[in-house]
Amino acid sequence: MTLALFVGMAIGSRAVGEDAKPLYENNFEQAKVGDVPDGFLVLDGGFAVKEENGNKFLELPGAPLDSYGVLFGPTEKSDVAVSARILGTKKGRRFPTFAVGLNGQSGFRLQVSPAKDALEIYKGDAVVASVPYEWKSGEWTLLSLQLTKSGDVWKVTGKAWTQGSAEPAQALISYEEKTEPSTGRASVWGSPFANTPIQFDDLVLRHVEATK
Repeated sequence: MTLALFVGMAIGSRAVGEDAKPLYENNFEQAKVGDVPDGFLVLDGGFAVKEENGNKFLELPGAPLDSYGVLFGPTEKSDVAVSARILGTKKGRRFPTFAVGLNGQSGFRLQVSPAKDALEIYKGDAVVASVPYEWKSGEWTLLSLQLTKSGDVWKVTGKAWTQGSAEPAQALISYEEKTEPSTGRASVWGSPFANTPIQFDDLVLRHVEATK
């Protein structure tokens, strides 16, 4: 999928951000199959670029069963948003989980947790917000996570929607943090608990306006 199209989808009604010029973007079309693009920091897991039907993406294999992540883009603290398309598949009653993140390895994550029918915000390893969410196996899910300064707090908001459906007009989930966040890079995460690969594409990081 072209990044120009994805950025337009992710920004949509501009509820997520006003600045359409990304700080970082990668659709893997220039990446070498079998490698991890330059500048990516793999925290763990066998991430590698794969190609299918003419489309390249970053893939996390379906084994071993654990949680894995990769950091990308510049270091930022707030007033940023990260977006990605992620594809996972269930197997029987086993489901993957996957997420996008900001502020480094121990920062905030927006995670789809199909086994719980939930969309969640994590701070480090702790769930700080959760709402019901119906995930569709085998279809690309678009995720967008935003962190902005709002007065004396930092507001974390997230959206998730299936490719081909309308982007939500408003955030589906939110959380307010009173402690100043640490500076860190954006990230994507996957836990292949279904023993099936998880695919990541169209990574975008951009500045957004601080919340009034």
